[in-house]
Amino acid sequence: MAGLSLQHPWAFAFGLLGNVISFASYLAPIPTFYRIYKTKSTEGFQSVPYVVALFSAMLWIYYALVKSNESLLITINAAGCVIETIYIVMYLAYAPRNAKVFTAKILILLNVGVFGLILLLTLLLVEGERRVVSLGWVCVGFSVSVFIAPLSIIGRVIRTRSVEYMPFSLSLSLTLSAVVWFLYGLLIKDKYVALPNILGFSFGLVQMGLYMYYMNATPVMSDGKEGKQEGKLPAEEHVVVNIAKLSATPEKNYGNEVHPVMEMAARAVPRSCAAEKKPVLAVDVARPVQVVV
Repeated sequence: MAGLSLQHPWAFAFGLLGNVISFASYLAPIPTFYRIYKTKSTEGFQSVPYVVALFSAMLWIYYALVKSNESLLITINAAGCVIETIYIVMYLAYAPRNAKVFTAKILILLNVGVFGLILLLTLLLVEGERRVVSLGWVCVGFSVSVFIAPLSIIGRVIRTRSVEYMPFSLSLSLTLSAVVWFLYGLLIKDKYVALPNILGFSFGLVQMGLYMYYMNATPVMSDGKEGKQEGKLPAEEHVVVNIAKLSATPEKNYGNEVHPVMEMAARAVPRSCAAEKKPVLAVDVARPVQVVV
């Protein structure tokens, strides 16, 4: 077929380029997982995109084997299976118990149950060209799900006005990969390869546009309030702080008593600062804040 045929040099070139770019996109989450490794926590990261990507790579390998002579599809998706498996194992190692259980459930359901069912049905119920067509449409459907999976992250970016969980490098590599694989599918006249990458290109542009729009925005918390910025506490937040750490000239130990903020704030502000009327404490003294000293 056209995958490696010298009669289709442009198809081979785009397929090879697609392998390089897709491999780079598989490696793009490395900073994310390095952060997970350093903090020993998955924080707000989700496992669903990696599980779905693993399932999609497994399907494309099966499709390429059935169609035959699609070595370029096999090589990149085999690499994808290995890399996504490593990501999932790392996620399971550092995720909280609920996230581990959820990830294990969708792995068993999707990558074992659904893939096994597709394998069984296509081997028993269809054959020849009909098997290729059936597998092609299944691959299209789940490739679309790979591009739709990050929609939860897009929603989070819009809600929090923060691009922390949507790296620009990953969005860019996915967009470039979609363009190259679309051209590859077009040149080998394989609509099952070309079609899902139209959607991939569209989602990639949306992600990059959101990144550019929110990259300098002030993040907000889940309840809509602005997050901590420049050492300031969010409004209306009840906190417990150690006044000794905020005092410039602590004179004595007040024990384990609870004192009003107004009284302690007055003790904590040095005379030189009071004369200049410059606030030292980053606490709103008008709020009912309890200070433990």
